[in-house]
Amino acid sequence: MVSKTRPVKVGRVIIGGGHRPSVQTMWKAPLRSGGLESVADGVRGLEALGCDILRFSTPDMEQAELLGALASRVDLPLVADIHFDWRIALRCLDFPIAKIRVNPGNLGEPWKLREVAAKAADKGVPIRIGVNAGSLPADLRDEPDRGTAIVAAAEREVAALDELGFRDVIVSMKASGVEETVRANRLFSSKHDIPLHIGVTEAGPLVQGCVRSAAAIYPLLLDGVGDTIRVSLSADPSNEVLAGVELVALATGSRRSADIVSCPRCGRAGFDTHAFTERWCERIYAIRKPVTVAVMGCVVNGPGEARHADIGITGAGDKVMVFRKGEITRTCAPEDADTVFGEELARL
Repeated sequence: MVSKTRPVKVGRVIIGGGHRPSVQTMWKAPLRSGGLESVADGVRGLEALGCDILRFSTPDMEQAELLGALASRVDLPLVADIHFDWRIALRCLDFPIAKIRVNPGNLGEPWKLREVAAKAADKGVPIRIGVNAGSLPADLRDEPDRGTAIVAAAEREVAALDELGFRDVIVSMKASGVEETVRANRLFSSKHDIPLHIGVTEAGPLVQGCVRSAAAIYPLLLDGVGDTIRVSLSADPSNEVLAGVELVALATGSRRSADIVSCPRCGRAGFDTHAFTERWCERIYAIRKPVTVAVMGCVVNGPGEARHADIGITGAGDKVMVFRKGEITRTCAPEDADTVFGEELARL
C-alpha cells in the first residue's frame, strides 16, 4: 500500500507523497578536522550501498562547521541532528544541509524555535521532529499507554511549528519495543498526513536489531505507514543501509539493487560460501540494478536450485563453476575463482 502523506523535499530526495520509502542511517563517530576526506569517502561508500539520507550528530559549533564543510564535498543529503542549542541549528542552515532534526520543545523559549523555523523556511530546509519513548515530556512519562504518549508528544511539537506556519515537517516516533513503535505510528498516521520516519530505536546488536526492526518496519510499510526508514543497529552503518534496502525491496515488491542468494553451507560443501560472500558482498550490493547473484556450496545447491540467478558460483571437488540462469558458463580452479567471477560479474 502506498503512503498518502504530503511530500517533503530533503535535498534531492522526496519523502512522502507516494514516493518509494527512502533509506537512512547515521554516522557513528564525531567529525574531526583533518579527517573530512576520509569521512567523505565513507559517505560515498554508504551511498553506493543504497543510502538515501545520512544524519550526523551536531552537538556543538565545531561539529556544525565541519558538517557544513562536508556537505559541500558530497552529493548525499546530510542531516544535522541538534538538541537544546538553537544557535547550532541556525549555523547549520548557512550550509547546504538537507534537513534539521530537532525537538522544538527542548530548544527553550518559543522565540528560539521561531528563529529556526524562519531560517529553515527561507532556505527551503525541512525539520524532522524526533520523539523517543525514553525521553518523553515529564507529564507523559508515567502514562500507562506509551504508544499514545509518544503520539501526544509528537503532536505537541507539530502544533508548535504549525502555529508558525511551518509545514515542511517529518515526524519520527520510536521506542525500543516493537509493539509500541508500530502502534504509535499507526495511530499518528490515521490522524495526520505528515510524512513519517519509522524505525525501532536502540534495537540492539546486528541479529537482534535486524529482527526487531524488521518486525516493526515491514508490517508498517505494507500498510502504507512510513515514508523513510532507519534500521538502528549497534553495528556499522553499512549494515543499517543493507538491512533497510532489503526491507524496502520486500515491502514494495520491487528491487533496485542486487539480491544475494547464498547457501548456509553444510557437510557437503565443496566451496567456502561464507568466505566468498564476505569478500564480495559489498561489491555485489553496490550493483544498482535488480539482478540475482547466487553463491552456492555444492552441486546439490548449485546451478539446479539457483537456475533463476542472473549469475552464480559453486564448487565441486577441485573445480569451481560459474553459471548463468542455471547453465554453467565457466569452470576454473579454486584459486582462480575470484578472478573468473569478477570477470563474469562485470558483464552483468
